[in-house]
Amino acid sequence: MYKAKNKTLILNSIQMDYLTFGKGSRPLILILGLSTQRLKGRAFSMSYAYRIFAKDYKVYMFDRRAQAETGYSIADMADELAEAIKKLQLKTVDVVGVSQGGMIAQLLAIRYPELVHKLVLGVTLPKANDTALSTIGNWIKLAKANDREQLILDAMNKVFSEPWLRRYRWLIFLWSKLMKPKELDRFIILADSILHFDASDKLKEIACPVFVIGGAQDKVVGAQSSAELAQALDCSSYIYPHLGHSAYVEAKDFNQRILTFLQS
Repeated sequence: MYKAKNKTLILNSIQMDYLTFGKGSRPLILILGLSTQRLKGRAFSMSYAYRIFAKDYKVYMFDRRAQAETGYSIADMADELAEAIKKLQLKTVDVVGVSQGGMIAQLLAIRYPELVHKLVLGVTLPKANDTALSTIGNWIKLAKANDREQLILDAMNKVFSEPWLRRYRWLIFLWSKLMKPKELDRFIILADSILHFDASDKLKEIACPVFVIGGAQDKVVGAQSSAELAQALDCSSYIYPHLGHSAYVEAKDFNQRILTFLQS
């Protein structure tokens, strides 16, 4: 489907799983957010979920390094992504980052401006605020206690709208039972990196065109985070008034708005 392929890259002894799809010649990097799931083996499902980009782009989705260790930072993730882009000889790329992926995308554009042509920041923030510290800090606490069901329940309640939850709440038990201990260990490390993230004093170093998109009811990164980020960057933006962190899932035109910006 859409020329979807699962691949692996070795960067200075670091293994990074990634996937590609799409029929276009222009490279697009999609960076997803914090999750207990890895990207490995998910090329077909991801190519379908983001099929709107498949016609005009060759899409690349990179996972975080396979063996994440304590102290692994957002800056490390951005540096490794830059190395992957260079190793694949992609030159300049368009970048879409969602949630934690948006944090990585910010540092990529700040530290490697020569690589980024256009930048989209979805449901993200430039610095860990009180909402993020509280929400993600609690997820880390639940993960350390191996309370998988409560972790999934709290995450879904914070991320999704009530109408969505009414339809899919049955997934909570299933997801919690499928989650493995190693996935929790990795989740804790990746989540902790958000608590220490701060790019707020370097936003002006982003030189490429930027589009910010988010939800005014966001309970993960804060209700004002997207609007404040757009103001700080003095860039175009769209905020869904009645959606929260899951705008990237629940808003049917979320990806279309991104595509319109990238093609403008």
